[in-house]
Formats: sequence, structure tokens, C-alpha cells
Amino acid sequence: MSEATKLQGGCLCGAVRYVISGAPFAAEYCHCRMCQKSAGAAAPTWMDLRLDQLEWTAGRPTEYESSASGRRGFCARCGSTLSYRDTGHPEYISLSIVSLDDTNRVRPTRHIYTESQLQWLTIDDDCERFHRGPGSSPS
Repeated sequence: MSEATKLQGGCLCGAVRYVISGAPFAAEYCHCRMCQKSAGAAAPTWMDLRLDQLEWTAGRPTEYESSASGRRGFCARCGSTLSYRDTGHPEYISLSIVSLDDTNRVRPTRHIYTESQLQWLTIDDDCERFHRGPGSSPS
């Protein structure tokens, strides 16, 4: 696979690094309270891919069980938010877009869990919006 189709990234301190082959199948802003709290941000951005597209090239995230099926990955050294996995869908993983070396290579196309969007946050874009996850009714 050519370098042009690979995405690279990692945590703040470099202890955890990864390479993604091919493009993510989706990318979104998440407004849910768990993402806000775990990332310390108003609307963390995620890119979704098949697990077989991902290669950890240095270290691996430490995971925190944030719900019955949710696993949130972070660097044990610097604390950077890196991943989210739903154990009900073990073939997929979400990675933080801002953990990419070139954050402009992936752009969110939707907003999810807008029912929890902070009232003072205005994002004026043309992305599709969902009250909950994708597949719920649009907002």
C-alpha cells in the first residue's frame, strides 16, 4: 500500500504510535457526555475504521471500561485520548482524529449525540446531525 493511503499518528509523548491502511469509513464530532469528560473537550472528533486497517507500531493504549460495552483507550504515560471500542462490534475501532500526525487528512462529516451538545458551542457546518448515534433520527 502506498504511503499516500496510510495515515499515521500517536499520542502526545510518542509512546503510542499507529499506522492506518486505507481511509476511515466514517468521521464525526461526538457530543456525548462520556466523550466530553474523557477527552476534556466540548466535541471530540473520531474516525471509524475496521480493526484490520490498524497497526500499533509503538506501544498500545491502556483501556478504561467506561460502560458495559465501551472501552476508551489512552496513553498511560501522557494521558492522550486515543481510541474508543464498542465490544459489541469487535471488528471496529474509533481513533481520535487529532491524534493524527496530519490532522487535516480526515474531516468529520457528521455530529452525533447532539442532544448533549453544549449550548454555548456553535458549529456552523453542513455536516449531518443526529440526536444520538448514527441511525437515530436526525436533529
